[in-house]
Amino acid sequence: MSSFIKNKQYYKFSFYGFLKNLRFFDAFFILFLVEKGLSYTEIGILYAVREVCINIFEIPSGIVADTYGRKNALMGSFVAYIVSFAVFFVSANFWLFLAAFIFYGIGDAFRSGTHKGIIMDYLRMQRWEDQKISYYGHTRSWSQKGSAISSLIAGAIVFYSGSYQYIFLFSIVPYLVNLLLILSYPKELNHSREETTESGKSGFVFMVKSLVLVIKRPKVFRIINTAALHSAYLKAIKDYIQPLMASVALIVPVFVHHENEKRNGIIIGVIYFLIYLATSWASKYASKLESKKKFDVPFATLLFGFFLGAVTGFFYTREMWVVALVAFIGIYLVENVRKPVLTGYISDNVPNEILTSVLSAQSQLRTIFTSVLAFVFGLVADNFGIGVSFVVISVLLAIFSVVIYYFQRIQKKVS
Repeated sequence: MSSFIKNKQYYKFSFYGFLKNLRFFDAFFILFLVEKGLSYTEIGILYAVREVCINIFEIPSGIVADTYGRKNALMGSFVAYIVSFAVFFVSANFWLFLAAFIFYGIGDAFRSGTHKGIIMDYLRMQRWEDQKISYYGHTRSWSQKGSAISSLIAGAIVFYSGSYQYIFLFSIVPYLVNLLLILSYPKELNHSREETTESGKSGFVFMVKSLVLVIKRPKVFRIINTAALHSAYLKAIKDYIQPLMASVALIVPVFVHHENEKRNGIIIGVIYFLIYLATSWASKYASKLESKKKFDVPFATLLFGFFLGAVTGFFYTREMWVVALVAFIGIYLVENVRKPVLTGYISDNVPNEILTSVLSAQSQLRTIFTSVLAFVFGLVADNFGIGVSFVVISVLLAIFSVVIYYFQRIQKKVS
């Protein structure tokens, strides 16, 4: 078995993930929107619109990346992100926030799956395919380190500025640096098909046909589905944990003489820092779980994530903030163990030249799930509370997953 070398490109991949996750607003997104006077239902609508926008562009963006260049698609996505951050900084009403969410959705659509495709193509060039889970897990761990550092910096920004708004302005800086980093990637990683097809149009049509054929394979679709569902679940609920963190901040006996926003900035920043250090470790050692063949890793971890969500909601309703927060951190850990493993599974079953398109198809399925979950979660939270919403969503998804899993097994036996 070969092993990969931590060369210049390895560190570029790692630094990309580190910079990408310096989104200083992440730790305070819901608190920022609530401070601006939005209800949870309005927030749910904005999240759903973002996911619909991603859904519209998801598969076309993957095909464009595979056809005209993955580097080009990535750079376009970062331009859209930067525009989004600028609009968030000046936004003061629902409609401006809607515009910012749309630009953010476009950025997400052109980014998701694209960098994974670049990494997998690079591993194929180096003949390190057997190391894909370990390699991607290592580089992804740097993304989580970026999130950890981002939380501390964001906390400091909120503490010294006394406002959540400036975190969007500061988020532009690392994204500009990442734009230049992507530009420095080797030309062969652009993976453009313009040189191997008669025209851009024929290359695009080839990609569409190839994508449809691959997605029709039951095994590929099953992996994509289970990967998308848990990612969508975490994406839809993760920001709603911020009010819980604010409640935890109130019982921590530090900075008691400062304003609530400043206290929240420091304490929530530290909490997120610890969470992302843990998820960095989980990503790095995901390959060890993949080696365990005694159980169905994708399905078992999917149910475990939903179980932790229900536990979070249960203790949230009883105002046992610390226990609820610990359970929620578990969902993050599950997601960061799953992601390298399932990306490796998909890469094993998909031709490399359409890998970005298939990963975009997975992301599109995730956005469909997320848009529905975000809207329903916000609606239930407004009427019954965030804790009840956690329990309801988690239990329903667990039941849905079990039914689908055993239905597929019965179908497999019959066929």
